[in-house]
Amino acid sequence: MLTLLLAALALAPDHPPVADTSYSGLAHQLDVRIPRSDQPVTIDGRLDEPVWRSAAVLRGFSQYAPTDGLAAADSTEVLVWYSATAIHFGIRAFQPAGTVRATLADRDHISQDDNVTLFLSTFNDGRQAAVFGVNPLGQQADGMLVERGSQSDASFTSALQSREAVDLSPDFVYQSKGRVTDYGYEVEIRIPFKSLRYQSADVQTWGINVTRVAQYRGYEYSWAPALRAAASFLGQSGHLVGLTELRRGLVVDITPEVTQHTDGAPPAAGAWSYVGKQPTVGANVRWGVTNNLTLNGTVNPDFSQVEADAGQISFDPRAALYFAEKRPFFLDGLEQFTVPNNLIYTRRIVQPVGAAKLTGKVGNTEIALLSAVDAASASASGRNDPVFNIVRLQRDVGAQSRLGMMYTDRVDGDDYNRVLEVDSRVVWDQIYSLQLQAAGSATRQAGVSTTAPMWDIRFRRQGHNFGLNALYNGLDDQFVTKSGFLSRVGEVHANIQPTYTWFGEAGAFVEQATGDILLDDIWAYHNFFHSGDARDKKNHYDLHAQLRGGWQVGASLLLETFGFDPAYYNGLYRIERPHPGAASDTLPFTGTARLPNRDWVLSAATPQFKNLTLSVLYLWGQDENFYEWASSLITYANIAADIRASEQLRIGFTYQLQDFVRPDDHTRTARVRDPRLKLEYQVTPSVFVRLIGEYVSTYTDSLRDDTRTNLPLLVYDQPSARWVRPARTTVNAFRGDFLFSYKPVPGTVLYLGYGASMAEPTPFDFRQLQRSSDAFFVKASYLFRL
Repeated sequence: MLTLLLAALALAPDHPPVADTSYSGLAHQLDVRIPRSDQPVTIDGRLDEPVWRSAAVLRGFSQYAPTDGLAAADSTEVLVWYSATAIHFGIRAFQPAGTVRATLADRDHISQDDNVTLFLSTFNDGRQAAVFGVNPLGQQADGMLVERGSQSDASFTSALQSREAVDLSPDFVYQSKGRVTDYGYEVEIRIPFKSLRYQSADVQTWGINVTRVAQYRGYEYSWAPALRAAASFLGQSGHLVGLTELRRGLVVDITPEVTQHTDGAPPAAGAWSYVGKQPTVGANVRWGVTNNLTLNGTVNPDFSQVEADAGQISFDPRAALYFAEKRPFFLDGLEQFTVPNNLIYTRRIVQPVGAAKLTGKVGNTEIALLSAVDAASASASGRNDPVFNIVRLQRDVGAQSRLGMMYTDRVDGDDYNRVLEVDSRVVWDQIYSLQLQAAGSATRQAGVSTTAPMWDIRFRRQGHNFGLNALYNGLDDQFVTKSGFLSRVGEVHANIQPTYTWFGEAGAFVEQATGDILLDDIWAYHNFFHSGDARDKKNHYDLHAQLRGGWQVGASLLLETFGFDPAYYNGLYRIERPHPGAASDTLPFTGTARLPNRDWVLSAATPQFKNLTLSVLYLWGQDENFYEWASSLITYANIAADIRASEQLRIGFTYQLQDFVRPDDHTRTARVRDPRLKLEYQVTPSVFVRLIGEYVSTYTDSLRDDTRTNLPLLVYDQPSARWVRPARTTVNAFRGDFLFSYKPVPGTVLYLGYGASMAEPTPFDFRQLQRSSDAFFVKASYLFRL
């Protein structure tokens, strides 16, 4: 007996015992009463203070992905207690020795490590949660999960993950420290109440869930036994009950900042010249008006440190490309400005002179107000400072449903654009949701006033095996939003997408497989109301699978027909018609009425290996070529690799290729090649160095009316006021950026940066690169938290 006892002690992890206050997710013990204590602790990654012995313990995790409903293959314990000013979590994650994956990652870049994520629904509404993630070393990732029932337009790269994505833009101030142990890893977390918004009630109940990603298995676990088929992930959370006497105190953050730029320019003669600008002084202020309302203000903000947007390749030049918001002032509380169809897009405020916003939740109503004065722009009425005013209100209805409205107003001298919108989301029977939206715009531009409507209806059934997505929306040709983002207008869009998911047994080679069929039609807006045929028609057949160990594979067949779009080509081209012995004249370009497409797609992604993650997507076949409005042989490839060369060094590489070749003579119409390399070295948890290089090489042939006359296409030349034959063009542009960052806490920063743009005549030669511009900048700010 003594031998057995000694053996058990030898196998036990080295941590103090805890009181029998455990709550098993598998046993549906989801109402957690956590103890309160004012004992001091040191956030050092060691749960050895006496207070941890009396903490509540969350255990009994279940598997969430790739298959839900199974007991977790690895044990997890989450210890919880709170003081008057903060809530504390201690994490013990058990797994075999040598399998823990952890790097000294920069903030919000821990997804390729093992990680644990806390979801705190401080308003207990089952709709939104503050998210706090840590890797085994305590490196942080944070943000907000707001469930809007978002359903992106269908694509051949459909994801296997069913939960809505966490918005990692917001940064909270909290402390965490972790360490790898012989039984797995241990992390200690302290989240001050100053960093949270929560109810004003004396006794509170918060929603809580905890997830854990074990990279060596490719599994994600959840403490609350969440099902992927449900319309809400947060609605399946557990609860922290009986929280009392929470002291947030005065919440005032003042962050003064100073920035200095030195810009380079090519000389008219002689050496490269630099001009140093006067330092710019600005400030950000954040005031917690109440526990649930926050007022933010900014004056002369500078965003030089924000990483440049990665290049995107357009498949359809009629659609504008979307780039996510990255600027810190606009990221705080951004989730409350979310509107279906991106009718609020804060990047429309290009360079604010000053801005203020109020965000929060009062009772069951979310409030978000934003006012900003942008830098001067040239308009028909002169040079003005555009003024933005944005209002977004949302009301919780029932357990998961909501009602919302939005108003945006942009005034630029005598010109204006105003949009009024209402929307709702109705959820029933856990797996069904219906999203409705209607809006109207009123615009005055150069003395001309227009009004126009838009509408959107989306239905979703998210069952365990069978799912169904359907969409029906329309945007009038004259619908305008200058405070939002719409990739295309003047269309009616409808689709339906049934899906079926099959789950393998535990340990099966195929753990999950999903097949779907997309039937998608687009009409020109006014043709739709005259019973016109759909202009663009798509039938997509997709199959995606996750294999044992975290491998992902996919295949798709895309059958499409695209109709000629006179609205796009009107005034874009004319056809040159030669006459022997006489001057040429021109003909209008009308284009072939309809082009058929047939494309094949293969994709694959590796698991999150310890040092490498790789994904590949390859598309080939016959596709429309918008350059000449002709069928082309297309090749598209996207390769992405993330290399963790050491605990501190991360290398990210992407390569995109888009190639159009004429099928008759196999000459190239156009090609885009875009490699991008990013190196990040994390010197310490608060210091990192980033180097980015991106090379974009584009080639466009001299164009011809390839499907009908084979005659040259002409474009209009403004300086000469005549139609000319465009020459074959090649553009080879390189952009390099360097950044040194010291950020001990969000708000307190020191940035040193340099960026340069270059070009050369021969693609990827590098020996002929010539600078066209460059710039240095230094920025410092300090967070004063009162």
